[in-house]
Amino acid sequence: MLAGFHRCDCLPVWAANIFEPDLGFDMGGLHEWRMSTDPRRSSPAALRNREPILVALRAILPSAGTVIEVASGSGEHVVYFAKHFPNLLWQPSDPAAEARASIAGWIADEGLPNILLPLPIDAMAPDWPIAHADAVLAINMVHISPWAATLGLLRGAARLLPSNAPLFLYGPFQRDGEAMSLSNAAFDADLRLRNSEWGIRLLEDVVHEAEKAGFELARVMAMPANNLSVILLRK
Repeated sequence: MLAGFHRCDCLPVWAANIFEPDLGFDMGGLHEWRMSTDPRRSSPAALRNREPILVALRAILPSAGTVIEVASGSGEHVVYFAKHFPNLLWQPSDPAAEARASIAGWIADEGLPNILLPLPIDAMAPDWPIAHADAVLAINMVHISPWAATLGLLRGAARLLPSNAPLFLYGPFQRDGEAMSLSNAAFDADLRLRNSEWGIRLLEDVVHEAEKAGFELARVMAMPANNLSVILLRK
């Protein structure tokens, strides 16, 4: 589920993706539902982008500590990263019960000792059910949630992280003065049709709000399929 936003009056976005045609871009953050009693959801985008994200994370994650993933969705990212960072304790989260069931299913399937059961963190909530983190990840969340969810993510991460700890954002962003790629423009239009509060964000707006919340921009990394990895450090 998408942090800070719940859909109850129409087809859920993760189910709608089943009927989505191939639009020629990475539908990052939108999940397919397994039509069975298996609670695990599967995201084709997560399987495609997990290796490039892993490479980016190797450069910024601490050698030990707790990593929180906000809006874990299907849970495929967090179990994959937990395999590759066995010295870190991984805490997934999602506000939706369906997503948490999927995450728990993947955790049970992998049997990893360094990953906890998911928490019901809603990015927009003023308090999160956890007191500390050494890193926070939000993958494919910013563009598929209201702007208020991004602001909540920044404030929540600032409450949990110590000085110099990273907040890692991944997804498509627009950069000031640059034309949006055709694939991202199509994706942005599709997102706004789904919900008027969604859409690809201007990177400079995100960084400005991050600085107000107590972060500084450390690095922006180009990623496949017109995505970016944005590394923010707690001041």
